[in-house]
Amino acid sequence: MSASRRYDVLVIGSGFGGSVAALRAAEKGYTVGVLEAGRRFGPSDFPRSSWDLKRFLWMPRLGCLGIQRLTLLRNVLVLSGAGVGGGSLVYANTLIEPLEGFWDDPQWAGITDWRDELAPHYAVARAMLGAAPVPEDTPADGVMRVIADRLGVAETYARTEVGVWFGEPGAVVDDPYFGGAGPARRGCIACGGCMIGCRHEAKNTLDRNYLWLAERLGAEIHAEREAVDLAPLPGGGYVVVARRPGGRHGSLTRYRADQVVLAAGVLGTLRLLLAARDRGRLQQLSPRLGDNVRTNSEAVVGASTPSLGVDYSHGVAITSAIVPDPETRIEPVRYPPGSNVMGLLGTVLVDGGGRVPRQLRYLGEIARRPLAFLRGLSVRRWSQRTVILLVMQTRPSALRVLRRRGRLTTEQGGDPVPSYIPIANEAARIAADVIGGDPGSALNEVLLDVPITAHLIGGACIGSTPEAGVVDAYHRVFGHPGLHVLDGATVSANLGANPSLTIAAQAERALALWPAKGQPDARPPLGAPYVRLDPVRPAGATIPARAPVDT
Repeated sequence: MSASRRYDVLVIGSGFGGSVAALRAAEKGYTVGVLEAGRRFGPSDFPRSSWDLKRFLWMPRLGCLGIQRLTLLRNVLVLSGAGVGGGSLVYANTLIEPLEGFWDDPQWAGITDWRDELAPHYAVARAMLGAAPVPEDTPADGVMRVIADRLGVAETYARTEVGVWFGEPGAVVDDPYFGGAGPARRGCIACGGCMIGCRHEAKNTLDRNYLWLAERLGAEIHAEREAVDLAPLPGGGYVVVARRPGGRHGSLTRYRADQVVLAAGVLGTLRLLLAARDRGRLQQLSPRLGDNVRTNSEAVVGASTPSLGVDYSHGVAITSAIVPDPETRIEPVRYPPGSNVMGLLGTVLVDGGGRVPRQLRYLGEIARRPLAFLRGLSVRRWSQRTVILLVMQTRPSALRVLRRRGRLTTEQGGDPVPSYIPIANEAARIAADVIGGDPGSALNEVLLDVPITAHLIGGACIGSTPEAGVVDAYHRVFGHPGLHVLDGATVSANLGANPSLTIAAQAERALALWPAKGQPDARPPLGAPYVRLDPVRPAGATIPARAPVDT
């Protein structure tokens, strides 16, 4: 065990919640440390294609230290990020607010007017992340327009807002966001490479805004340090034990802090909390820990042409969206030319529902459409031939995450998580008709009845009491003063939208209510009824007054 490090605030994870926490705590005068299991990436460190598995996938025991995690649990296949900047390194840049049903979910709706409370924090997060509308339609957007028209919702088609610097393609400019306090940017060249890591300095990843500014205020980021244990200290505060991921080196490091912010992503945060509870270290945790884990009620479908005609890989990762009904949003997703690994998860489109098992339906589809099945086995030029459709819903559904024999697993925990969404398959069939190709499903959905999601949320939900949730409305963990959760685990309902902006906005709000170091805390005691408070402004501004973003 190496010598311990001490901070006022230790943040575990450097994604959208952790990065916000690091900057805002540093602004308020706290000493801040950040633990990140993944490594630092510069633009040239990202893979040129997803076939460069060592740079693309995160499988440290196999020597793969990339940005894309894949975690197969009993009821869901989870995609998440790794590296300094967390999910922002691999996400599709999309910065949007949830559909209506998110605000009305009974898990948290009765505590306060969340839409009103979060509105100013959405605005700050959007500005910090450099949200801008996609400037042009792409070939995939033309397909989306037809899908919208045939579904009778043509008026819902809209270009997305994304965290990308467009500017002049390929041209380098001094920091355009923070009055020169941030790094230079290069204009987006629409190469489609957002989700394998932007090599062109156009994507506004968290290491180029929140973390960049936090480090200049003295925050220390410890890359390739995975938190593996957490325990309270007798006199207050916590000790966190971390190691190098993958078990390649046995050295452990202790970190001590008065306040610990868990922001390791849903699975990382739940893994730490469940293990600490099982080891008897955090015995006052809510019995709701691990409940209401959501998949954002997602499905991934698509359509592929047999040969390359139109190149559907052009553009940023997500360029548009349609809303076919009040609880559903559909977006086209893309990878760059040559990045075809994810195509291995595809197969012919198979409907679900009813009494016939989906696996039998799959065999039937193969028998009826053998040529389509065989064409789907080839991923040559898959990213250019394919329109991928991400379908998200606010439809209620929930899993429970448990720890058994030292590992995380899941079980159904309420309304079943869907592995088949009828409107998704309908959209895929329309897309196939438009491009003259074959509609497709994800293999995990048709073979295992297990959905895929890049947006796992919940498990440490906001509640009014420990019987209702794991954290209070200030994101403080019930029963354990000084412990906070600020990542997707506290997103308390399906959004029907990409969650990154919401995670950042929730973290902005939570840190806005923290006192400055050494000042009285206006928040009521842990466990007391909720009181709406005004934000506590930091004494010194991080961002020059002339900058577009002014918190």
